Amino acid sequence: MPKTMRQLAPVQFFTWLGLFCMWLYFSVTVARNVFGAPDENSPLYTQGIEWAGNCFAMYSAVCFVFSFALPSMAAKFGRKGTHAICLLCGALGLLSVGVIHDKWFLLLSMTGVGIAWASIISMPYAILSGSLPPEKTGIYMGIFNFFIKLPEIVASPAFGWAMNHLLGNNRLAAVTGGGVFLMLAAILVSRVKEEA
Repeated sequence: MPKTMRQLAPVQFFTWLGLFCMWLYFSVTVARNVFGAPDENSPLYTQGIEWAGNCFAMYSAVCFVFSFALPSMAAKFGRKGTHAICLLCGALGLLSVGVIHDKWFLLLSMTGVGIAWASIISMPYAILSGSLPPEKTGIYMGIFNFFIKLPEIVASPAFGWAMNHLLGNNRLAAVTGGGVFLMLAAILVSRVKEEA
C-alpha cells in the first residue's frame, strides 16, 4: 500500500465516523434539543425531524455550490490544507449544534458540514492520486474505499453500545462527538506526505 494511502487511512476513518454520528443522531437531536420534543409522539418531534431534513438539504446545496471553489482553494492552500480547512468547517458545524437552540442557526451549522462534504468526496482522492502507479490506480482506489466501509462496520456495533454505556443515550453528545472526530481527521491530514 502506498505510504500516502496508509497516512490517509486514519483521516478517512475518523472523517466517516464523524459523518455516521451526524447521520444517525442529528435528526433526533434536533427534535429533542432544539424543538424541545418530550417524546416521539409529540408534534414537536415530527417538526424537529422535518426540520432536520431541511438541514440535510442545506448541506447538500452548500456542497454543490462550494465544490466549484475547491480547485482555486486547492491552488492557494494545497490539497492537504484545503481538506484540513474544510474538515474544520464541518467539525465546527457539528460542535455548534451543542449550543444552538434556534432552528435557523442550524442552517449555519450545516453550511460548515456542506463545505466539509464537498471536500470529503473529492480531496482525499486528489491527494492520493499522485502516489499511485498508473496501471494500478483503479485497484488502489477500490482498496481506498475500504476506509469508508471500516468505520461503518465499527459504527454498527460500537455506537449502540457507546450510546447505552457511555453517553446515556444522549444523542446531542453523539453529534458533537462527530465534530470531535472531524477535528481529529483535520489534524491528521497534516501528517500526510503528498506526492505530485
